Amino acid sequence: MSDADENALVRVEQLDKHYQTGGEKLSILQSISLSIWPGQTVSIAGTSGCGKSTLLNMISGLDSPSNGRVVVGDLDVSSLDERAAGYFRNQVLGMVFQAHHLLKEFTLLENTAMPALIAGSNVKQAQARAKELLEMVGVGNRASHFPGAVSGGERQRAAVARALMNNPRLILADEPTGNLDEQHSDGVQQLLFDVVAQTGAALVLVTHDKDFAARAQRPYLLQHGRLEEA
Repeated sequence: MSDADENALVRVEQLDKHYQTGGEKLSILQSISLSIWPGQTVSIAGTSGCGKSTLLNMISGLDSPSNGRVVVGDLDVSSLDERAAGYFRNQVLGMVFQAHHLLKEFTLLENTAMPALIAGSNVKQAQARAKELLEMVGVGNRASHFPGAVSGGERQRAAVARALMNNPRLILADEPTGNLDEQHSDGVQQLLFDVVAQTGAALVLVTHDKDFAARAQRPYLLQHGRLEEA
């Protein structure tokens, strides 16, 4: 590994993932290596079931590799215990999913502030930052609304705001536009790239949308368990 790779924000090193099914080994990912620097946008495209989300889950510490490791900053994510992994996801990562995962009993403002409140932040300060973020992503006028009272695109924008709440160094987006129509999809795509430009965070996005994937600085294709430059 070069000195440049040693200084990367994210280092995925010779990652393998397989499962045992009926006495046979089912290989999902094979010898995946990838380095990502702050401010970079990386896309991973591929067909459904090819292992895109599995790879993202291992970067986030939600799943463990069969071999290899993931290092984010100076943390070996693959070796974190459950408590440390939870802290890592709260403090280092911002995560956006296909489903917004907003809690229906809370307003967009309260949902956005929640990661900071979980981390022990002052309520007033957390809500002030949440309001700023909702304004930044274009739904500040919906801050007091509940998720069921806003559009799908607005819910996903709020989910992006929530992901930014603790100033993440790395944003992971798993099919973030998969449930949106074309108009709202385009808006959320642009929002994610704008966020990277404004914050300097790195973005890794998983998508089956080839046009979306092509907008990233470094597009990759995952097929037959291997990651290739697109």
